[in-house]
Amino acid sequence: MRDFKNIIIVLVAIVFISQLLMMKDDANKDSPGKLPLIALSTFSLYDIAKNVAQDTLDVFMILPAGVDAHSFEPTPKLMADISKSDLVVYSGAGLEPWITGFDFKSKVIDMSKYVNLKELGSGHNHEEEQGDEEESHHKNALDPHYWLDIDNMIKATNIITAEFIKISPQNKELYIKNSEKYIANLQALESDYKRTFSTCQKKTIIVNHNAFSYISHKYGFNVEALSGFSPEAQPSAKNMARLIEHVKEHNISTIFFESFVSDRAIKSIAQEAKVSVDVLQPLGNITADEQKQNLGFEAIMRINLAKLSKALECR
Repeated sequence: MRDFKNIIIVLVAIVFISQLLMMKDDANKDSPGKLPLIALSTFSLYDIAKNVAQDTLDVFMILPAGVDAHSFEPTPKLMADISKSDLVVYSGAGLEPWITGFDFKSKVIDMSKYVNLKELGSGHNHEEEQGDEEESHHKNALDPHYWLDIDNMIKATNIITAEFIKISPQNKELYIKNSEKYIANLQALESDYKRTFSTCQKKTIIVNHNAFSYISHKYGFNVEALSGFSPEAQPSAKNMARLIEHVKEHNISTIFFESFVSDRAIKSIAQEAKVSVDVLQPLGNITADEQKQNLGFEAIMRINLAKLSKALECR
């Protein structure tokens, strides 16, 4: 009788331990930390990563939606999330000042080292708007908005795909397939940009600050900026007057500003020159509304193309 009781006790213990192990397995499956954690600093890099990885990696964007990339400072909690990531990819070229001095615990990629960069102001027609002080400050500095050159987006896609294969080699075929599809979409986008800008009647756009040098240089039009290269810079009265005169003289119909920059000065110019104002997206980040609409890099670039095409009177 005692042996029978012992057998019952052992069986109950086995069942109990099995249930505990099953519960632990279920908890591990449901745990958000089960996948390698990938942190990407800007929207363009994040868009590449989420399209290549799909649901095989835990991918997150460091920049919250609606925040200007130039002035962003991560919270301590966000810094902790970045620190425990398996891979951190940041834009580089001076876009993220908070990177300086950060002690990364994992692998880090500065994407600016793998793309073609331009110096600020190269290939542009900025007449007098910078001033000696700002011109001196930006001399030999690099323009960090390199993702607006679609060739650079393709380079970044290849780098990110290669890193994902190292992290999760069992998903290699999926990553290659997704990468090829993403690059094919970028190439189609590039073709549409080339075709559109080959038919334009006008050659200049006016913006509040020049985040669009890669596009203008590549497709052969000029950018006149209200406040030079810094989105926080205060425009001078002289430059505002010059741009008003430029708008009137060249019959410009639309001038542009960015979502994360004050539109007060640019709207003042538009009112004085009697032209319309529209938003142009430099894609360092996206707005909360764009995030809600689930807009990707390609979709927003096509929205930009339609607006630029209208402003430059492309056929």
